[in-house]
Amino acid sequence: MAEGTDSNRALLIDLDGVVYQAGQPIDGAVAAIDWMRRRQIPHLFVTNTTSRSRGALLQKFERLGFAAETDEIITPITAAAGWLAQRGLGRAALYLPREAQSDFAPIEAIEIDSDAPVDAVVIGDLGEAWNFDLLNNAFRRLMREPQPQLLALGMTRYWRGPRGLQLDVAPFVKALEHAAGCEAVVVGKPARGFFEAALEQLDCPAAHTLMIGDDIRGDIDAAQQCGIRGIQVRTGKFREADLGGEIVPAAVLDSLADLPAWWDAQA
Repeated sequence: MAEGTDSNRALLIDLDGVVYQAGQPIDGAVAAIDWMRRRQIPHLFVTNTTSRSRGALLQKFERLGFAAETDEIITPITAAAGWLAQRGLGRAALYLPREAQSDFAPIEAIEIDSDAPVDAVVIGDLGEAWNFDLLNNAFRRLMREPQPQLLALGMTRYWRGPRGLQLDVAPFVKALEHAAGCEAVVVGKPARGFFEAALEQLDCPAAHTLMIGDDIRGDIDAAQQCGIRGIQVRTGKFREADLGGEIVPAAVLDSLADLPAWWDAQA
């Protein structure tokens, strides 16, 4: 068993806003992750990022000075590819950056401007690439018979980018659900299945696992709904108003840099 208290054995760690922000490491994050590795604490990096493949995320991670392995990173893309394959849904229209689509193999990606039928419409983070024509294109696909499955790569409402708060995938998924009269299957945070898959990979029960995130709903509340205690950091999209509601984190840290001292204080 890893060092720490009996109830602190494993970690799930969000990336954007917790480990790095706006292309730069959070102060002290590199040292905190180095500490975690020295302690041999089981961990996974769980992210709703759908603009990059796991390979690209790993390259960014290493470029910023962090050590990681590809299989330590769980993304909604890998979860979605597995979900589709298990159900024999082999053709999908992928509304996410082309560089992120490699993780969908062996699912066949159908070009957006193609009229070919699809089994699923997959919605990820396209950022400023979203426009009326593209959203309407996805809507028209969903109105065909038989209706394709709408698959959401997470339901994060917004995130903090270089220019401040920006819309994430959830508002676009909600618009399509409403217009097409369907309900999306969610494979990223805050879906219970996403956290359960992470726990299975960690081989650690929820009661002995901690989730560190900057999103009071998508990270903290979603994890705690699964029995995983949530640690809120005051970086990324965090706002002080987040702590005034009904969601109560197990702990609040100024940043990931404070994790080693907090962990040792629990012993």
